[in-house]
Amino acid sequence: MAAFLYRLGRLAFRRRWYVALLWAAVLGAVGFSAVTAPAAPDEGSSMPGIESQKAFDLMEQRFPGSMADGASARVVFVAPDGQKVTAAGNRSAIEKTVVEAADGAQVAGAVSPFQAHSVSKDASTAYATVTYKVKADDLTDASKQKLEDALQEARDAGLTVEVGGTALATQPAAGGGAEGIGIAIAAVVLLMTFGSLAAAGLPLLTAIIGVGVSMASILALGSALGLSATTGTLATMLGLACGIDYAVFIVSRYREERARGHVPQEAAGLAAGTAGSAVVFAGLTVVIALAGLSVVGIPMLTTMGLAAAGAVVISVVIALTLVPALLGFWPRTVLSRSVRKRGRSKEGGEHNGGSRWARFVLRRPVPVLLASVAGLGALALPVMDLQLGMPGDEAKPTSTTERRAYDALADGFGPGFNGPLTIVVDAKGADDPKAAVTTIEQKIGATEGVVSVSPARFNPAGDTAVFSAVPAAGPSTEKTKDLVHTIRTERPAVTSATGVTFEVTGTTAMNIDVAQKVQDALIPYLAVVVGLAILLLMVVFRSVLVPIKAALGFLLSVLAALGSVVAVFQWGWGAGLLGVEQTGPIMSMMPIFLVGIVFGLAMDYEVFLVARMREAYVHGDRPGQAVVTGFRYSARVVVAAALIMMAVFSGFIGAGESMIKTIGFGLATAVLFDAFVVRMAFVPAVLALLGKAAWWLPRPLDKLLPRVDVEGEALSRRSAAAPAQAEAADRESVSI
Repeated sequence: MAAFLYRLGRLAFRRRWYVALLWAAVLGAVGFSAVTAPAAPDEGSSMPGIESQKAFDLMEQRFPGSMADGASARVVFVAPDGQKVTAAGNRSAIEKTVVEAADGAQVAGAVSPFQAHSVSKDASTAYATVTYKVKADDLTDASKQKLEDALQEARDAGLTVEVGGTALATQPAAGGGAEGIGIAIAAVVLLMTFGSLAAAGLPLLTAIIGVGVSMASILALGSALGLSATTGTLATMLGLACGIDYAVFIVSRYREERARGHVPQEAAGLAAGTAGSAVVFAGLTVVIALAGLSVVGIPMLTTMGLAAAGAVVISVVIALTLVPALLGFWPRTVLSRSVRKRGRSKEGGEHNGGSRWARFVLRRPVPVLLASVAGLGALALPVMDLQLGMPGDEAKPTSTTERRAYDALADGFGPGFNGPLTIVVDAKGADDPKAAVTTIEQKIGATEGVVSVSPARFNPAGDTAVFSAVPAAGPSTEKTKDLVHTIRTERPAVTSATGVTFEVTGTTAMNIDVAQKVQDALIPYLAVVVGLAILLLMVVFRSVLVPIKAALGFLLSVLAALGSVVAVFQWGWGAGLLGVEQTGPIMSMMPIFLVGIVFGLAMDYEVFLVARMREAYVHGDRPGQAVVTGFRYSARVVVAAALIMMAVFSGFIGAGESMIKTIGFGLATAVLFDAFVVRMAFVPAVLALLGKAAWWLPRPLDKLLPRVDVEGEALSRRSAAAPAQAEAADRESVSI
């Protein structure tokens, strides 16, 4: 592999114009296809294999046309202190508002709270639901403004009016200005690392091109493969992260080879053959982690994982072709200004910060190992109390009308009103469906924790009924989760007595089922991803213990990050500092996202750092000296890459959405722990204690595993002879 990538790097450097024009053509072609392609269908929220989804599917089958996913607005009216919404003036204002809200081309209907009996017992609060014929994304500005104007009249009458639902819901921002600051910090880190604008800008440029190609491809193929812009969220994040990392490592190795006296074209070839080999296998570990999301069994996660894996593959190809080509355009400008003036470089100097730190760890491996494991272990303890859920409007800032509407309904009707359970009764084949449904209503209504049940609504065939049960507790509480389990546990007895069966669904039940599904899939997902990665790293490092050490280090960092997320967003430790107004369950998808993304980035750092140690060991260094050599050449670049990722991910903490804050915080802390504790302390300490045993591979495995030559042993003789090449070759390679 090293020899092939070496030739590819030289070819890309020599034919740089062709390579650059080819990528420009690819970007233009997929961009044009994205613009002209038909709009992608909505991804939907199908969750196969869970009860709430089965119940929802039954409702769509038995109530055709009535389950349309149209937009809705739940308008909440709160009377001034000491007044009631039933007072003549307030009642008149509410009814007028509902009539005006219903007068719109896209409105399907709106019912006054006085007709729907949706007035609280103390008459302080009432609500009306406005339904639309189209989905929220298809609502016109005119329809939204019509609703806003109607609500303003009620406000002018002295009522407090808030709106929940999807019609006027604010879309979560990805961080805004804070994210921009994160990217700016990344640029500064690159500039400080390389001391050259060209070297700092090249990774950003290639990463942006890679993300552009990936996103345009997703949009272009959206209608054919069921992809959409939402699918590209993870692809953009991983494409940007990996694209910058991969380019940074190749540019850094190019500068190092130039420091050894190689001419630019040779240096580009050697960088592609050595660092490029590490890029290929680092990319494969990321692809494994992302493709492994299909283990969870949630179509949306599978689609997002495969799309992101495609973005990583594009990042790898760009790093191996476009980066060497751009180095051909700026063979000297990517070097630092001081190097260009002196003509010599101190890249990978004998006594830089990385080598000094490695020697410190080698002298004290046991204390360093114990401190790193104990520290990360303590941070991981809160994971024992991890509660998964899907935060709704209650997790939004109080500055949003959705959150205020949620609070008003909870105050007026009880906390469980915001998360009613939907009971779907399949009475097909029953002798007396209505009597059976009435029995089920009474049984569920008498269950402890249920406040009330609504009258059952039958389909035209009379064989299916739907009614709601309002819990006493809020939708994201453990009490409501226990209530759902209790109702389902009692179902066999009810079915035996009535001859019909029922299922529990609704948003609250769906969130509970999805959280359980993700939690059940987490261990198999980890087993598949870590197992495949260990096999892959065995091929890369020709070792049994190094891959196992890598997997254990990753588990430490990801569990510590998850523990930190629980401590802040579930327990509330320091939540105010991050602007978190409401603590609660952790988003169901968060552990899977965190494991997948952090695993990919962690294996990036592992491959780049340890591959350099393996290279030094194969070329004759003692085990301890190989660790020092690996840190001398790679530590600074790994630290820079980690700082860049932390800066980018930290930008999401500035978002208004609690879920986005959680993702940003979790990713930033995971990179912090993995890069600065695991890779910089845990890894060298373990390798120091293992010594030669770290690179042991049983003879049967040695014969069985393919040899990929990541360390570039095949290039060593060519590399040693390269500095003697004629200076004319240097001038020729630069002038082509």
